[in-house]
Amino acid sequence: MREEVGLVLGTKDASPLEFWVGVLPNRYLELDDIVEVTTTIPGKDEHVTFYGVVDHVRKLYEGAQFDSDTLLAEEGLIPVEVSYAAFVKVTRVEPEVYIPPHPGDRVFRSTQGVEKGLYFDRMDRKLPVGIMRNGAVVYSNLEFINGEKGGHLSISGISGVATKTSYALFFLYSLFNSKVLGKELASTHAIIFNVKGEDLLFLDKPNKKIKQEEKKKYELLGLPSDKPFKGVKFYAPVRPYQEGIEVMTEKRKEGISPYFWTMRDIAQKRILRFLFSGGGEDEISTLMHAIRKVEDRLYELSKGGSAFGPLVKDGKKIETLSDLKGAIIDDEEWWFRGGNVASQTISAFLRRLDHAAVSTRAIIRPIPKGINDLTPFKINWKNSRLTVIDVNRLDSYSKMFVVGVIINEIFREKEKSNTSRPLVFIMLDELNKYAPKTGWSPIKDLLLDIAERGRSLGIILIGAQQTASEVEKRVFANSAIKVVGRLDPAESERTEYDFLTPTLRKRAIMINSGTMIYHQPDVPVPLLLRFPFPLWATKKEEVEDDEGNLPDFMK
Repeated sequence: MREEVGLVLGTKDASPLEFWVGVLPNRYLELDDIVEVTTTIPGKDEHVTFYGVVDHVRKLYEGAQFDSDTLLAEEGLIPVEVSYAAFVKVTRVEPEVYIPPHPGDRVFRSTQGVEKGLYFDRMDRKLPVGIMRNGAVVYSNLEFINGEKGGHLSISGISGVATKTSYALFFLYSLFNSKVLGKELASTHAIIFNVKGEDLLFLDKPNKKIKQEEKKKYELLGLPSDKPFKGVKFYAPVRPYQEGIEVMTEKRKEGISPYFWTMRDIAQKRILRFLFSGGGEDEISTLMHAIRKVEDRLYELSKGGSAFGPLVKDGKKIETLSDLKGAIIDDEEWWFRGGNVASQTISAFLRRLDHAAVSTRAIIRPIPKGINDLTPFKINWKNSRLTVIDVNRLDSYSKMFVVGVIINEIFREKEKSNTSRPLVFIMLDELNKYAPKTGWSPIKDLLLDIAERGRSLGIILIGAQQTASEVEKRVFANSAIKVVGRLDPAESERTEYDFLTPTLRKRAIMINSGTMIYHQPDVPVPLLLRFPFPLWATKKEEVEDDEGNLPDFMK
């Protein structure tokens, strides 16, 4: 369907990349409209068609010179005409003959031209990622998501308004339910770190607040409109200072598996370093030599004794970080032998270890009495399509450790297999805390590795942050897909958002929840889109069982 809306203006420059449209009387153009115009190639009986997105619209009085002329015109005292014009950013030229459109060429608003104008017709595997204001579905090329041509997704915006987490979840829901993955769906995994509140612990429950008009949006997108996430496994840390095992959650208890690590795990997997992710770059880099020496000694100890029992040195058990500190104090020479580690560095290491021992009691603990199998307390992301790991009630030390250890496990396992399949998506909020622009830490080094090499191994990072300007540049730059919600005015002017047009920068500071700006390599301009209300519960108040009553665990 095409509707004539105007003519190419002859009073403004028209180029193969942009032009102005004079809007006809009783017609209108608005931001984000898709238009097309066809012009004749000079000297040939051939035509070229331009497709573009309306990026700016304006009205003014022609014939008025001063501000006060507006008042006079309204009283009919001076002759004026209203000029209504729209600025168009060209997205596609078909065929690729880069001449400018001719002044006076007829301009049409096009709905059928969306597929061509935005290159959706060239995408072999299209993932629905939202709906434009004109009702057209926005697609993303899977090849720039699954690592074939690019990978990683960066989502930025103000906390609580930009709906970063909501969009990341919708993105995953579309990925798992649109059939775009084909046969790969069965083996694809996603890991989500729940860093704030317990809202993500209800993804497998229907949202009782979903309205019919929102369900129709899912149908328009070609997605199921009647079910939440399927195949979800939830994990939460255990409460510290208790002999028994109880998950550290308040709003939901059922269906949550506890997790923790023992000192034998720390030793065998060489993951002590992830307890030292906080602090300045110089401090951490100095400590790393000492950390590696202690990791080496722990690994030696893990080879002796029972494969299930605690570590033992000189007849003393090492079941906690406090035990480790005591063992090091008792025999510094053995722990740091051949390492030429300065006494000041050892003191700094022990201070940090002491702080970590207090902070991580919920996640690093002795084997509970009566437990002969630790398998139920390990996070096994390969056993479920979607794994939600709750860390929201942990302090920064523990959060860093959990995130670092899990991502490290995934990365090392994929390195060993040296294959890009199966795909693993990692969703991490507050990315600026884990991969900050300044400083160095083991987890930042790991995330850099994933940003630069992860897509070749089938590891795709979905990172969310309030401010992309505070994220390590290489992590942000390696994200093929960039999504923006509402931004702080000062943040919107940072160079990280140079992919936005001047108009979109201004719009980014005022867009509402549920609206995002989506930028992808296949489409020359970023697109403003909306995504539907969640089908899944985002908090316990939205959960309802089949009879319409709250489940027992919520009463």
